[in-house]
Amino acid sequence: MIYIILLLVSYLLGSIPFGWLLIRIMGKGDIRNIGSGGTGATNVARVLGLGGFVGVWVLDMVKAAAAVWIGTHFVSPVFGALCGFIAIVGHCFPVWLKFKGGKGNASMFGVLLAINPLTFLVIGVEWLLVAATTKYSSLGAIVGFLVMPLLGFTIGFDMGLVFVAIAALCLYQHRANIKRLLSGTESKMQMDPKKLIAALVVVGLLVLGLVIAINA
Repeated sequence: MIYIILLLVSYLLGSIPFGWLLIRIMGKGDIRNIGSGGTGATNVARVLGLGGFVGVWVLDMVKAAAAVWIGTHFVSPVFGALCGFIAIVGHCFPVWLKFKGGKGNASMFGVLLAINPLTFLVIGVEWLLVAATTKYSSLGAIVGFLVMPLLGFTIGFDMGLVFVAIAALCLYQHRANIKRLLSGTESKMQMDPKKLIAALVVVGLLVLGLVIAINA
């Protein structure tokens, strides 16, 4: 019974639509009718700029990381990773918004940070390098999803399987981006790469500080 409860709690945590809520609070309408229609930080940035991007990214990371911590505390690290995966499912398919949410990027990074900060660092650096050099944020994310399972299997076989599930879900959520990249019609980043890097460094430091505070 405890397993079902923890998985349900993880889904509900992940399904909190911070991007949608922030846009609503700011009186900017429904984020699902703007840009890509996603509720994540990248689409929020189209309305609120870099500040909105950072705020939503941090919150989406924290909610997924919280699911990992809860599962790990009550059961095991592998179950914690599974809870993190379910939180990403909640972010992508929130019950509150008729199952139309974000693509899972920030939540995925929150899961990685909570499971193993080194995997967070490796994927984060890879994403920044690819995004900054190609100007395609989606390409950096997609490369990271392909690399992530390899990192998971270095931790353990069961953890690797969870990483495969996370990567598969995130790739599915980016299927439209993959089609556009292959056809050469994908849009390049609107934000300055240097500003994006600086923002994500700030995000990483904020969440890392939270992790240290919780584990202290």
